[in-house]
Amino acid sequence: MLLHQLTSKTVDDIDIAYWELKDNDDMFWSKAFLSSLKYTEEHVKISLNYFLNHLIHKVDQEQFKNNFFGFIKNGTDFRQSMLIKSKKGKYKEFVCTTNHNISFKVNEESKFIFFNKRKIKTSKKLTKNKFYYKETAEMTKTGSWYVDFIKQKSYWDHQTRRILEYPEDYIPSLKNSEKYYPDDYKGIAKDIFLECATEGKKFDTQIKMLTKNGRSFWVRAMGKPVFDTNKNTIGIRGVFQDINTSKVKEISLQRTSNIIASQNKRLFNFAHIVSHNLRSHTSNLSLVTELISSFEDPKEKLGLLDNIKDIATSLNDTIEHLNEVVTIQTSTNKNKSVVYFEDVLNQVIRSIGQIVAKENATINTDFSELECIDYIPAYLDSIFLNLITNAIKYKHPNRNPVITIKSKIENSKHVLEISDNGLGIDMEKFGDKIFGMYKTFHRNKDATGIGLFITKNQIEALNGEISVFSEINSGSTFKIQF
Repeated sequence: MLLHQLTSKTVDDIDIAYWELKDNDDMFWSKAFLSSLKYTEEHVKISLNYFLNHLIHKVDQEQFKNNFFGFIKNGTDFRQSMLIKSKKGKYKEFVCTTNHNISFKVNEESKFIFFNKRKIKTSKKLTKNKFYYKETAEMTKTGSWYVDFIKQKSYWDHQTRRILEYPEDYIPSLKNSEKYYPDDYKGIAKDIFLECATEGKKFDTQIKMLTKNGRSFWVRAMGKPVFDTNKNTIGIRGVFQDINTSKVKEISLQRTSNIIASQNKRLFNFAHIVSHNLRSHTSNLSLVTELISSFEDPKEKLGLLDNIKDIATSLNDTIEHLNEVVTIQTSTNKNKSVVYFEDVLNQVIRSIGQIVAKENATINTDFSELECIDYIPAYLDSIFLNLITNAIKYKHPNRNPVITIKSKIENSKHVLEISDNGLGIDMEKFGDKIFGMYKTFHRNKDATGIGLFITKNQIEALNGEISVFSEINSGSTFKIQF
């Protein structure tokens, strides 16, 4: 007997049905477990194989085997309802659990599985369970599947074929499993399955799948390894649920939240700029009018009119800049259209052709990987104009400006990179100020500090991002993710 005799007798006296499992694969079934099925030790062979082949109902066999080896191999607790055949040939329902609260002291080297009996009508229960399973699967859009590593085959239930839009006679193939996922998620799915197969880890993840008709949709996929009697992984069993509607809403809500947060930040900066810049102009204007009032000589008063003209011009420029920022926020609902990078670039070069020729600038392009995007044409025009003119404006004094423009797809995102060989920017000193309004980093007389601010706002207004990589005297690269 595996337990101490006194302990074992105490356990049997309080009528606990359990199995005791030791590290050497020995197994002990309590008297209470046997008597609940009307067996004695002479009637049965106490082993896992005997239990699987002769006692447990075939409906529950695979699930219990998977749970059992998961418990032995990984220490994963489980709770399962199952049908076990009694001596009279009738099935009785038991609830099998590994985390039973017990008050007696047990051998710490052993593991225990406990069985609590229920009273049911077996045939009715099986029929109802089968009905409820189908109804639940259809209502929750949940399909089940099994991958058999030994036979190198995949098995789908009816609901899986329906969700993935395959005909009833379709036979899934393990070799073609990649075609059930969009390109962006094939690697992710492969890594999840390999980890489950090689390390015995369960998974519960959200991933995109692909139907036979090419429709991609979000699912919640759950799976766990299947073990043989030698505790080797021989397959993976799992379910997946179509969660596309809720997932799309979740992504949309998150995107909206990000937009609101970004807009709030821009509005805060906008309010700060308005209060600061307009107050500066009005203060200067008030000062000049006070001076005019204090002067008695008409010639002195007329001399201050030029100051008023300068202040008015500066005030008008500021209002135009602020109006342009407001326009960006209110025009994001403009219709997008397919915009070709080369067409927009040619249009911009025609408008600044004299500057390009005067500075002997060279513009190299590569739009072969990504020729066009769905965007607001005026915004893309503005982005090209600002970044190209900046590259020419802040050229290095010892060389002609060379500008390289390339579009590509990177991590499933549309990307545009504009690089130059100009003066560069001190990122340690100005890295957090590059896209600020009225921020300048060189001593050019025509620098206003508004171009990059406008460009950043246009890109972010359409949920994009812009970043810069720069080195002093080597040049800068602006990277835009649309």
